[in-house]
Amino acid sequence: MTQRNDSLRVGLIGAGAISHAHVPGWLALGAQVTVYSEAGAEALAEQYGLEVAGSLDELWPEVDVVDIVTPTATHAELSLAAIGRGIDVVCEKPLARTAADAAAVVDAAQQAGVRLFPAHVVRYFPEFLAARGAIAAGRIGRPAVFRFRRQSAAPQSRWFFDDAVSGGIVMDQMIHDLDQAEWLGGPVRRVFARLRRGGETAAPVVAAQVVLDHESGLISHVHGTWGSPALPFSYCFDLAGDGGVLRFDSMRDDTMRSALPPIDGGGYLPETSGAESPYSAEIADFVRAIRSGGAARVDGADGVRAVRIAEAALESVETGLPVELDPADEATDASTDDALIGARA
Repeated sequence: MTQRNDSLRVGLIGAGAISHAHVPGWLALGAQVTVYSEAGAEALAEQYGLEVAGSLDELWPEVDVVDIVTPTATHAELSLAAIGRGIDVVCEKPLARTAADAAAVVDAAQQAGVRLFPAHVVRYFPEFLAARGAIAAGRIGRPAVFRFRRQSAAPQSRWFFDDAVSGGIVMDQMIHDLDQAEWLGGPVRRVFARLRRGGETAAPVVAAQVVLDHESGLISHVHGTWGSPALPFSYCFDLAGDGGVLRFDSMRDDTMRSALPPIDGGGYLPETSGAESPYSAEIADFVRAIRSGGAARVDGADGVRAVRIAEAALESVETGLPVELDPADEATDASTDDALIGARA
């Protein structure tokens, strides 16, 4: 488990585009970061002043916590390896490719007394946090229909389009808003989805729509697109209740924007600049939880639940039928931790 000292030793596993979003958050906390990756470690280390490990065996003894930013199919194996060595884990979403694997990781962490944090960064975007607070305060009345849209250029790495490895757009991109739908609107009981691919190119256009029926009667519509290289990253939501509507669109000048670190994601990740970023905010929250022994805004059960909803959507795409979710599998619903909204804002 992580030592409670001022100098946190962090092992970053992976050196792809998302690593550039995570590293500044660790460095801002004064962490000593060592990176291991099959490719790109030296360049990342040179850019940020990190140490490099030549292998995982070399990395493990030198770190208190690992930050896993590798392809999805490796998340469970790497998390379990770290947990088995008593090392706390931050794992980029999704926690695993399947809900069963994600649950196994959570169980292992609980048995070992190790902290586990799925990196669902959208919970740290101020506009989503503000929406959660407004909903909890009754500003829109009884929630009725939620709509979420997220679009970007298609990812540049081929593995994203191998559904067995990544889960495709649903598991990689749309999982952000599937998680938000339940975080803002409460437990989901039924999932129905459709997906279309346009062409047989190396990075085809992909669009998907997921409809979520919540236990409360709320209906959420979640839309995702991986488009042409010219398509800019954007997202929006429209949250309607019987007493009002909350709207946000990242492409509009008259709405609040998130301040994100510079990332060269080729349109796949947000390319904005600023001081405090949601990525840094989530890492700071995880470190506070580790050092205090308290809760973070997202925990292992939330990570499992997000994967389970995404997995149900993929099943619906394959069968053409809605998929029922087991109520016994519900993660913490939106009403049980409203105090966290103010405490961690």
